Amino acid sequence: MPATSRISLTTLAVSAACLLGATPLLAAPPAVKVDFTATPAPTSGDALLKTYTSSVAKVTFADGKTRDYPLSYVSLFKNTDRIATVKGKKYAAAQIFDKDMNPVLEPKGDPAIAETADANSLLKIGDKLYLVNHWEYDDVLADGQTANKAKDWYSRMPMNMSLSEIAQGKDGKLKVKAQRPIDFSSVNGTWILCFGSQTPWNTHLGGEEDYDLYFVPGEKAFKTTQAGLKAMNEVYFRGKQQANPYHYGYPIEVAVKDDGGTEIVKHYQMGRGTWELAIFANDGRTAFYGDDGAYAGLFMFVANKANLPKAGGTLYAAKWQQTSPDGSDGGTADFKWVKLGSSHYNEVKALIDKGVKIDDIFEFSLTEKPGFVPTRAGSAETIWLKLKPGMETAAAFLETRRYAAYLGATTEFTKGEGVAINHVDMKLYYAMSYIQSSMKAKDGGPTDDIRLKENNAGATYTFDLASQQMDTAGQPIASDFVPVRAYVEPALLGKPIKADALGNTADPEFVANTDNVFFSEKMRTLFIGEDSGTHQNNYVWAYHVDSKKLTRILSLAAGAESTGLQVVDNLNGHAYIMSNNQHQGDWLKSTPKDLKEQMEKRAGELYGKNRHGVNNFRLEAHVGYIGGLPAFK
Repeated sequence: MPATSRISLTTLAVSAACLLGATPLLAAPPAVKVDFTATPAPTSGDALLKTYTSSVAKVTFADGKTRDYPLSYVSLFKNTDRIATVKGKKYAAAQIFDKDMNPVLEPKGDPAIAETADANSLLKIGDKLYLVNHWEYDDVLADGQTANKAKDWYSRMPMNMSLSEIAQGKDGKLKVKAQRPIDFSSVNGTWILCFGSQTPWNTHLGGEEDYDLYFVPGEKAFKTTQAGLKAMNEVYFRGKQQANPYHYGYPIEVAVKDDGGTEIVKHYQMGRGTWELAIFANDGRTAFYGDDGAYAGLFMFVANKANLPKAGGTLYAAKWQQTSPDGSDGGTADFKWVKLGSSHYNEVKALIDKGVKIDDIFEFSLTEKPGFVPTRAGSAETIWLKLKPGMETAAAFLETRRYAAYLGATTEFTKGEGVAINHVDMKLYYAMSYIQSSMKAKDGGPTDDIRLKENNAGATYTFDLASQQMDTAGQPIASDFVPVRAYVEPALLGKPIKADALGNTADPEFVANTDNVFFSEKMRTLFIGEDSGTHQNNYVWAYHVDSKKLTRILSLAAGAESTGLQVVDNLNGHAYIMSNNQHQGDWLKSTPKDLKEQMEKRAGELYGKNRHGVNNFRLEAHVGYIGGLPAFK
């Protein structure tokens, strides 16, 4: 064959490989910029019931050349796929297990399977790939009843994470080689596993939302705590042990070993709350929390040693000092930080093991009482507190949100969700799913720091970060990443509308009810996933922080929440946007009756029904990723 022909064929092979997203035969210059085309919002038909992307990534390389990469959504596995191995038997990926790793069954004999895939951590450990993913809660039983209304059942169940060994093909496609649920019996099980992050030292850090086990005797919502403890006692411990609420509500670290083994730590010294997640800055010391629920706070942990949070650190809560007059644009504010306390893992764990209870920490009253401080923390009910002598550490780390309110920090945030960090620009992004109730002016609470105009489509806040900051007591904060100012960029403010033909009550061309967020330093892009009660179909968006361009890149099946965002910029020559869906078929309350009937009928045709005649569509959740991207180095 002539030499010129050989060169021609090689060139064609390289071009084809690039178009397919495969590793090219010749090393390409690094990708330095990306611009996404938009996936249109679905308006009718089967598109409403599918998770898909039609976006193209327009990638610019260091040599100035550009190439187009069509994207696709890849489902790695479903919650119902029988791929998890326990004691030599196969189970569904999201099967729920008790303390002894025996499967939990529903009242009618069906396996108890969660349909709420959440956080992802795709990790390279040695020369292997592993995926840690969360299961958040069990929403619907196999017979179609919702868990919180089913007779002789539990409104919540103990949850678990899955660990999957992943194979990567030469074309970049991922698939599951093996899977098992992670055994959390060494830390007394887990409760409501929500979003998560990846630590600078290459481990998974999951958020444990404790808004069901947080309430105290006398509070109106204490029945929720009683129900949650009943589930842990009867379902997880099988009556062999009594659940302690102070065992739940912490950042949970999962370190994966080369052989696929795991080491588990609940970071008691990072404080207890309704953590959507905790995420560490690249200093390995400074962590920020997404605090879910109403009357929540904004918290920061500064570790004493990099990459060793167990060695201890200091916990802070934010004080919002509003600088905008009416908050119609999401509001602007300066921040001060209240020191809650300093401690380490062993000290806080010893308090829990000792059996400390809330009435050992505080005196509390449901009515005004001299010498007591009025607080709202986790609910709209005001509770008057008085700290007992010597209980400062217990209050800071076991009753973190209550103690923050007690010391005068702001606990008026509503539905704080994901957090992401832009190290280059020194920015922090915080998802506020709704601006309502406690965030409104004159909300009825004992303080009124946050005074914003209601926005049921929420906002994603940007925080400026700074070094050399002092806490409210005038002591230095040992971090270069302290939030000092908050505001909302115009494209990241939700836009409520009157209900349209699909039942949308927020403009589908803007983000609504931001949930999980992830910032890619290499792509200069903030990725945003929705958990919306205002969009019929939730979306994943790409917001380029330089161009300020907001682009929809994934549409989820109707009713499904977007979860599990993680961007891997370079994994053996490929990039991945990890993204799951959960609780599809959870229709909006504003959905027109005829549209709802049409979607339910068509969902049954597309996805089939189980032995109870229930649409599998409602019972399925997908763990997956947006693929087709080259590596960004």
